[in-house]
Amino acid sequence: MPQTPCARHPRDRGQVAVEYLGFLPVLLVVAMAAVQLGLVAYTAQQAGTAARAGARSASLDREAGPACTAAVSDWLAGRTGCAVAKGGDEVTVTATIDIPSIVPGWNFDPVRKTATMPVDH
Repeated sequence: MPQTPCARHPRDRGQVAVEYLGFLPVLLVVAMAAVQLGLVAYTAQQAGTAARAGARSASLDREAGPACTAAVSDWLAGRTGCAVAKGGDEVTVTATIDIPSIVPGWNFDPVRKTATMPVDH
């Protein structure tokens, strides 16, 4: 009677499960890094939107700060700051947003985006 593979090598039983458990932390780190990369890109896009909204508001002689924070997602609004520089016939707004980190120990510099618009007289 032929023996089954498990009967011939009883010590190999469960080897795949152990290898999978050993590789699982690597898969989790790669997945978290991919999500973090997407979060960095999203925050940069939101900073550009905030800078444009702030510059548009400042060009119409209004405050840029509220327009900046209103232009971003609610969960990033508390991390958003805008600086205004007026010069001649144009206004420049720089939006700064702190990048949230989902991976402990991974800290990033804030994202800064600038937009310049002509002043509406």
